[in-house]
Amino acid sequence: MASRKDYVEYVAEQCGGAGAITWRPMFGEYGLYCDGIFFAVVCDDQLFVKITPETRQRFPSLPAAPPYEGAKPYFFVEDVDDRAALAQLIAATCAALSVPKRGKGRACNGKD
Repeated sequence: MASRKDYVEYVAEQCGGAGAITWRPMFGEYGLYCDGIFFAVVCDDQLFVKITPETRQRFPSLPAAPPYEGAKPYFFVEDVDDRAALAQLIAATCAALSVPKRGKGRACNGKD
């Protein structure tokens, strides 16, 4: 079952306390972005938020489940009506995701 556009719009509105929320269709479902950072998916009218080490420690009671077969686990957010809790989770997630990852290779400066 695919997600309904009106449900995605509702979830995006509920998440608005964390920043500018946008969404776009992805692989038959929807991806959610906060201030340009991809942080969640809506699959089958259910919200799944990326798990980071920081958020796993901060929100240990949130259940985790893959949003679709073969995917890594995400937080499964059942209560999308609690705007304050959503804002806290999304802000923490996006703060962790916005930290640049250190690459294993060397930087390319164009002078090789």
